[in-house]
Amino acid sequence: MTSRSRNTSTLFALAVLFAAGVILAPAARAADPGGACTITFGAAVSLTGATAKEGEYVKNGYDLFIADVNKGGGFKVGSQRCQVALKIYDDESNPDTSAKLIEKLVTDDKVNLLLGPYGTGPVFSASAIAEKYDVPMVEPGGAGMKIFTRGFKNIFGTLPGAPSYLKSAIDAILAKDAKARTVALLIENDSFSQEVADGAAAYVKAKGLELVYSQQYPKGTKDISSLLTAVKGKSPDIVLGASHLADAELVMKQAKDIGLNAKAWAFSVGPATPEFGKALGKDGTYVLGVTPWTPALRFKGEDIYGTPQRFAEAYKAKYGALPSYHAASAVATVIAFQKAIEAAGSTDPAAVRAQLAKLDVPTFYGRLKFAPEGIIVKPMAVIQWYPDGEMYTVEPADAAEKPLIYPAPPWNAR
Repeated sequence: MTSRSRNTSTLFALAVLFAAGVILAPAARAADPGGACTITFGAAVSLTGATAKEGEYVKNGYDLFIADVNKGGGFKVGSQRCQVALKIYDDESNPDTSAKLIEKLVTDDKVNLLLGPYGTGPVFSASAIAEKYDVPMVEPGGAGMKIFTRGFKNIFGTLPGAPSYLKSAIDAILAKDAKARTVALLIENDSFSQEVADGAAAYVKAKGLELVYSQQYPKGTKDISSLLTAVKGKSPDIVLGASHLADAELVMKQAKDIGLNAKAWAFSVGPATPEFGKALGKDGTYVLGVTPWTPALRFKGEDIYGTPQRFAEAYKAKYGALPSYHAASAVATVIAFQKAIEAAGSTDPAAVRAQLAKLDVPTFYGRLKFAPEGIIVKPMAVIQWYPDGEMYTVEPADAAEKPLIYPAPPWNAR
């Protein structure tokens, strides 16, 4: 057989194999004879819309880790070192848009693996597309349990479940004042916040407290003064918000306007971000937030950062501010993929998925280990904004930078 005939036969055989799906998923994209390769992740993240700030933190986390790991040679895949790339789109904080963009990433952009959006709604929609195409997704921003109760095998999340969010804040308040008895609960009308509220209401009851007010308000509203006036009439010891950043800011601004006082304020999302302090200034003082990660926590990890403090330093050097947990959670998703890919020696989706399911590794974010349904089980820390304008970790005790200030003084005494 001539050289030309052999080449023709080889090309025909490869074409047959490709059509049969045998070589659709190489170990990593763009391998060349010198051993160079690139692993491409795809993500749709809210860079505009209602959760744009949280989405910005997520993108920052993705970008920082990918840049830093590439400096060290990238991921080890079998005998190769592979650079890491990210193809990212703006889902505009819209679940339907997120799903469409994830489908585009898989079918048109041909990404290897998927990183998640921000928010329970977008993750819920996007993860259905990941399941449809049998591509693993690890997501940093969806805590709603409805994401993980569908029996999907391709979704993994690095946030604790929404129903547990406010429990640590309630415990911290009761540790300061066992006589606190009455609670008001304000709930953004979305699935994540409702799950937070349901978990908080059940925990309030279990702790022997009285829920004197519980009310939803429309997502994206700019005025909840009527609800806050009703809360004021109940004189609660504790005000809890099951909400996101913009809502937490709105509650505190309008609570001051109408003179609503409480001994303690705590929100599911918002206070644990630098943006909360920038937006509210002194009006955010004494507010509590819950978070799966802060720079003060004492984790030691097998990753390029190793400790929360080193990650915080790297983030601040690049972005000029300390990171929120959203960025840390985003980094944890890519680390989870790194460990799974390196254990599998491949980017084959089935092999990576199998390694994600049995992952158990210490990181700067804490232990990465997924429950059978795909969600991480992780305790929440508590932060508080102090009169000096800074945010401090106040729980757990072994990582506390400051003691929790309680009770919060009334507005006219600040």
